[in-house]
Amino acid sequence: MTVTDPHTSAGTLAGPARRPFPPGFAWGAATAAYQIEGAAREGGRTPSIWDTFSHTPGKVVNGDTGDTAVDHYHRFREDVRLMAELGLTSYRFSLSWPRIQPTGRGPAVERGLDFYRALTDELLAHGITPVATLYHWDLPQELEAAGGWPARDTAYRFAEYAGLAAEALGDRVSVWTTLNEPWCSAFLGYGSGVHAPGRTSPADALRAAHHLNLGHGLAVGALRAALPAAARIAVSLNLHLVRPHSAHPGDLEAARRIDAVGNRIFTGPMFDGGYPADLLADTAHLVDWDGLVHDGDRAEIGRPLDLLGLNYYNPTVVSSAENAAGLPRHDGHGESPYSPWPGAEDVAFHRANDDLTAMGWPIDPSGLTDSLTDLHRRYGLPLLVTENGAAFEDVVGPDGTVHDPERIRYLAGHLAAVADAVDAGADVRGYYLWSLLDNFEWAYGYGKRFGIVHVDYATQARTPKASARWYAEVIRRGGLD
Repeated sequence: MTVTDPHTSAGTLAGPARRPFPPGFAWGAATAAYQIEGAAREGGRTPSIWDTFSHTPGKVVNGDTGDTAVDHYHRFREDVRLMAELGLTSYRFSLSWPRIQPTGRGPAVERGLDFYRALTDELLAHGITPVATLYHWDLPQELEAAGGWPARDTAYRFAEYAGLAAEALGDRVSVWTTLNEPWCSAFLGYGSGVHAPGRTSPADALRAAHHLNLGHGLAVGALRAALPAAARIAVSLNLHLVRPHSAHPGDLEAARRIDAVGNRIFTGPMFDGGYPADLLADTAHLVDWDGLVHDGDRAEIGRPLDLLGLNYYNPTVVSSAENAAGLPRHDGHGESPYSPWPGAEDVAFHRANDDLTAMGWPIDPSGLTDSLTDLHRRYGLPLLVTENGAAFEDVVGPDGTVHDPERIRYLAGHLAAVADAVDAGADVRGYYLWSLLDNFEWAYGYGKRFGIVHVDYATQARTPKASARWYAEVIRRGGLD
């Protein structure tokens, strides 16, 4: 498994980097617990909403589940050695809530915490900074049965869990993320139903969004109370880079509405003092915001952060429905007769271009530059690219190697986009490639491969792809050719 070959199908990187990244830049990769850990019934772990969803016929391609995934629970030391051989300086992973607090209430299970203690110790022993995400979509099933994220109590349960995790791991983990992509949790899980728990209520999706915001703020408070003063806290948002299809007034209005329910529903209360008035007006027919938002919620949600994480894959191009009659909804978030855009159900979506990944997502690195520079201008926080990567139709060659020049091209373009943002003044502190390993890709099962390391799901053998060797050389050189 040793990574020594700097040669790839994209050429050889040699000599000093011509586009060096800032000193101390975090060169990382990211994963999520349910996608890689497996061991779904070991160590006291109980089902999450994704266990239930994936075991429901028809919800996941081929009936795949994360029961075994890529068996990281038993192979984490092998995986950390691989990270070290690639030269990663940081690793972003998520904690499994039902592994730590199986019912979502009460004391932590020490066996669950012991796994993360061992993982973080192994990372630190190899000089890799652990970055822990508290929530990457695996709500304990018992909390979903009690109402899930549309229920206010779930926010308080999340804060309790955050405190337990921080007390146990705060001596090892100095960088924490509260939520990963709360938009997906709320609007794909409770709106379109293509993600767990598979509910399809626009009103519940909006309630879930508010309680995810509240849970984030309460968790920030719990983390601050339990962690050393030097610890840094972030949130990771999949903000939609919204572009109108034309300058037509209807298209501009469509972009405003998608920006409201796709972005400002989170950035408003987290950073700007509250929910934007236009979002409230767009969705007033669905929820009673005055009853949903309690006194004190804005202060809780708006607790200061140390870092802001951005997950970026492609821009979102929209128009009014009248300018796209009969087109499918190309929003990149899975097919469903139910919209994940409450208050903007009639907006039409367009592909930004026809240069697509295996997910059907357009490749447009310029959107990453635009997003980072805009976030820097608006909020002034240090930024992390907490997810960026692509799935392609990887093929194992006769010699056992995987040549993936499309992924190398993708990564080179997006790292150049990060460098462009840095050159423009954005304070970008790190880049976390999605993903380290091929894994369970949510509702797509095992059919979509995002990893720079190929996994043979039958044998669990790991093989670095050409893109892994390329990334290792970029890290070694500290930047791009």
